[in-house]
This record gives sequence, structure tokens and C-alpha cells, in this order.
Amino acid sequence: MKGKILVTGGTGYIGSHTVVELQNAGFEVVIVDDLSNSTEVVVDQIEQITGIRPEFHRFNLQNLELLEKLFEHSKVIDAVIHFAAFKAVGESVAKPLQYYRNNLLSLINLFDCMERFQVKNLVFSSSCTVYGQPDQLPVTEQTPRQTAESPYGNTKIVCEDIIRDNTRANPEIHTIALRYFNPIGAHPSALIGELPNGVPNNLVPFVTQTAAGIREQLQVFGDDYNTPDGSCIRDYINVVDLAKAHVISIERLLNQQNEGPFEFFNVGTGNGVSVLGLLHAFERATGQKVNYKIVGRRAGDIEQIYADTTKANKVLGWKSDVSLEDTLLSAWNWEKKIRGMS
Repeated sequence: MKGKILVTGGTGYIGSHTVVELQNAGFEVVIVDDLSNSTEVVVDQIEQITGIRPEFHRFNLQNLELLEKLFEHSKVIDAVIHFAAFKAVGESVAKPLQYYRNNLLSLINLFDCMERFQVKNLVFSSSCTVYGQPDQLPVTEQTPRQTAESPYGNTKIVCEDIIRDNTRANPEIHTIALRYFNPIGAHPSALIGELPNGVPNNLVPFVTQTAAGIREQLQVFGDDYNTPDGSCIRDYINVVDLAKAHVISIERLLNQQNEGPFEFFNVGTGNGVSVLGLLHAFERATGQKVNYKIVGRRAGDIEQIYADTTKANKVLGWKSDVSLEDTLLSAWNWEKKIRGMS
């Protein structure tokens, strides 16, 4: 084995795909997840894909005592990938204290344990939400961070500030923050994918559920933005491509190739795609029609954002490979699998 990696939130959407890629790359994986937005069945599915069952512990990282016991039990942990966080924008507006308590305390407790047990490497799950509505596109890593549109977005900004301040005080702890754009799609095996609890917060699960007849109609929020077709523009990245960026980041830290104790990278495709453009791409890729209607704008939505990925391409040696159509087809295959559709 190349090393033991603790993956918090490892049964979640991005976490589970990353566990698969870590195991495929020869790492031993320990997962901790409270299953607040996932199920333990994911551990079985990971084992089906890789032939290796990751060690799994169920608890919330706010519980410092259990986290300390896990570090003690695991003996040598070489690095941590920290996904575990609440992430629904709308819910964060309604329950801000719940989001601040969970997302900030989880990171603080993790750092406490890393320092106590001398674990020196962390990859942090950040977000392009830190850029807000940028003044210039595409956004680079030098693009100024903006005031967050939601408590969820603000927790990512504050977590990055905690990382920056902690690495200044403890420069032996090295951290890479990956600022994700919009992860979509599923594993090619259709054994793992995005399975939100209740009403989806993200566009693609809503698209696939509408195409599958689970939902009657998809709402497109606004067609009067200053974009070519009037709908919002995002940078949609294949989830397996995103997972591979974490493996490369872990290897960079373990091989001590990082430049300074805190680095951050944009992880996207570099291409902006509108909501309507994505719908049409889904229909082309799958042959399925999606029943949708245009409604008014949604409060808090950013008009357009997409990445400049030059730094990740050159410094990490990473780039996105999977096309939008193939990614959307993988999401549809996953939807059919979980619905028992042929």
C-alpha cells in the first residue's frame, strides 16, 4: 500500500468516487461519515467496484472524543481528505447556526487531531462559491474572493481562512484546497453516483429524475440573464475527473512537491455551459426528452461562473478528460440503475 488515507464524508457523492480512485491507485482508505446524506450501502458498492472494502466508521466529526479514538485506533494516517460538511445552500439560509457549527467545528476538530497524532497532510474540499459573482471571467486562483451568497458558501470561505491561519501557526501541516466547480455524472459502472435525500439541490439529479418520470417537470430559473440563451452558466465537471484530482493532490503532498504549506487550485473544465445548453446536451446524449418550463429567477443565483484551470493543469498535472455528453450519459445510466429501469 502507498499509504493510509482518512476520508471524511467518504460515503457521499464526491467522497465515494474519490475512495474508489484512491483504492485503484494503491492507497488504503479509512472512511468516517455520519450518513446524514448517504447510506452505508455505498461501502458495499465501493467494494464491488474495486474488490477492496474500505474501513468504515459512522459518526459526526463534531464528536471530538470519537474522532480522537479513530486516530488512535488507525495508528499511522498519512493524509486526510476532508469532504464532510453540510452543503445545501437553501437549507443553510434557513439553518445558519447548524451549518456554521457542523462545517467549522468539523475542520477544527480535524486539525486538533492531526496536530496531536502528527498527521501532516490535508486535502480540503472547497468550492467556487468563494468567488461569488466574479467581476471577470474565467476565474483564476488570483480572482478575489467575494462576500458569500449563503451561510454554506461562507463556511467554505471561513474554512479556508482557518486553514491559512493554522498553517501559518503550524507550517508542518501542509494543505491543498480544491475549489470545485459543478460536479456531475456517475461512475462508469453505475454502482455509485449522486443520490440526494429528498428534493435534489443540484441540477443534474433533477434532470435525470424528470427524465425518469420521478418528477413531473424541471424548472429553469430565469431566461433573461446576460448570457447567450438567457440561462445561468456554470462549469460542469465529471465527478471521476474531480476524484482523480484528489489522488494527485494526495500524491503531491506525500511526495513533498507542494510549494508552501497552503496551496489552492480551481478544479473545473474551463468551459461555461448554460442550464439550457446542459438540458439539450442531456437530450442528445440519452435520447430522452426533459419536460421543463422557464420560471422567474431564483434569489442568490450567480449569473455565470467558470474556471481558468491553467494552474491545476500545469502545477498538478491534472485536467478534465470526460466530455459533457459522456458525463450526462453516466448520470442517466446511474438513474436507470437505481430505479430498476432497463
